[in-house]
Amino acid sequence: MQSAVLNEADLDLVAALQVAPRASVAVLADALGMSSSTVGRRLARLEEQRILRVIGQVEWAARAEGNPRHVWVTTQPGSVGEVAHALAQLPEAQLVAETSGRSDVYLAVHDTDRARARELLTERIPSVPGVAGTHSELVLRALTRADSWRLHRLDDAQVATLSQAEDAVTPSDSPGGSKVGEDERRVIALLQQDGRITAAEAGRVLGLSQSTTYRLIQSILRRGLVRPRVEVEPALLGYGLEVIIALTISPGAIQAVAEELARHPSARYVSIVAGTTSVIHQGVFRNEDEMADFLTRDLAPLPGISALQVSVVLRMLRRYWIHREDGRFA
Repeated sequence: MQSAVLNEADLDLVAALQVAPRASVAVLADALGMSSSTVGRRLARLEEQRILRVIGQVEWAARAEGNPRHVWVTTQPGSVGEVAHALAQLPEAQLVAETSGRSDVYLAVHDTDRARARELLTERIPSVPGVAGTHSELVLRALTRADSWRLHRLDDAQVATLSQAEDAVTPSDSPGGSKVGEDERRVIALLQQDGRITAAEAGRVLGLSQSTTYRLIQSILRRGLVRPRVEVEPALLGYGLEVIIALTISPGAIQAVAEELARHPSARYVSIVAGTTSVIHQGVFRNEDEMADFLTRDLAPLPGISALQVSVVLRMLRRYWIHREDGRFA
């Protein structure tokens, strides 16, 4: 992976944006003890270098009928790169990575139509040249997602300053379901691409008044239909090892284990699934020793775990529908 120079101040800025992705430059500067001009320049540089973007994580019910699926793909010898590239072109592919371990390629897919999901899983993915076999599992419930993962660099006072930011809207615990109007869908599409877009900017694009657009944005955020989040490849933040761990767990322990894993500092995405396994833990670690500690010290004592399979990410091609190239946005 191509290296990127992220100094301590850059990492602090990423940590601040994780707490308040839509906070103004002035609020970010106040929390970090920097000038607004310095924060603005740093943010612009990271965006121009294709290292950082603030996007909108759209609630599943607001974009599709069903839930996503995890898919593991085995390939014919020598065809991993070609298969991964082809799968990354699928519009339904949220995440695509070359992996070692359980499979050669791992992807997360989310079709907007339940009926088309069958075709995707049974015909389109298996028919990609070089695919030797596939295995998929349906996500039933997500315990944590990438918008909750944090760099723990800020003190309590800094977090409080950011949390009190005027535009830091706390989503409700019950997302607003599938009742989304046409104007809301248009705003959601803009927020997905730019989680920091202002009401004035969105209003100009959509031909709506600033006040109307502001109300729509606030409603969407409060209902949890969109959760702004920072997109930076974990490797550029010092987490060079990313894994997908599939765990087989006795039914009575599934919820408890999933909740415990969701609280672990490594957890970027933990889901309960229907398939041959019970829980999928997508985690990031600084190195192999840190992962070994997770497996032997943190995971081993949890009840009901009978088996696990690990896929280690070798190359990330697409994450949250955004293509990646050597750790940067393509």
